[in-house]
Amino acid sequence: MKIIISHTLLAEAKKGNRKAMQELYALTVRCLTSLCQRYIAQDEDVKDVLQDSYIKIFRGLKDFTPTGEGALVSWMVQIVTNESLMFLRNQKRLQYIETTDTLPDVEDELPVERFSPEEIHRAIRQLPTGYRTVLNLYVFEEKSHKEIAQLLGIKENTSASQLNRAKALLKKILQEQEGGTE
Repeated sequence: MKIIISHTLLAEAKKGNRKAMQELYALTVRCLTSLCQRYIAQDEDVKDVLQDSYIKIFRGLKDFTPTGEGALVSWMVQIVTNESLMFLRNQKRLQYIETTDTLPDVEDELPVERFSPEEIHRAIRQLPTGYRTVLNLYVFEEKSHKEIAQLLGIKENTSASQLNRAKALLKKILQEQEGGTE
């Protein structure tokens, strides 16, 4: 889903115009909520993180300089991602299994096109926090294992193993949702 924010709306929101800020919120809240839910499983926590994110967004708007189409939304996505990760770190919910074993890639990956975005989203939210976080950073944020390791303070092989374990568990959850068929 592409969100288009007019230059006029951005200019008014930067001035602190409440109506413009409400419109900006209305245009982005579904997308940013979905993003936040990919990292955080509890709805009450999602609301708290989003509230903190929007406070940072609206406070930082005056200093934001767009660099192109979509720059504002990308900036907002980065704030929500950072706030989500900070929340998880502060709650000590990022737990990883350190391993030196190299895991093979998940064989027979499940064709995701069989599932609706809502089913996939629900399944991702069921993953343990560490698995979910690495999966999101790798798949959706397109971070490398090296970048993930630096962001989360873990080893690169831990990132890789968490991703493989997340994929395997995600496959299992989706198969169970589907009635166990493959």
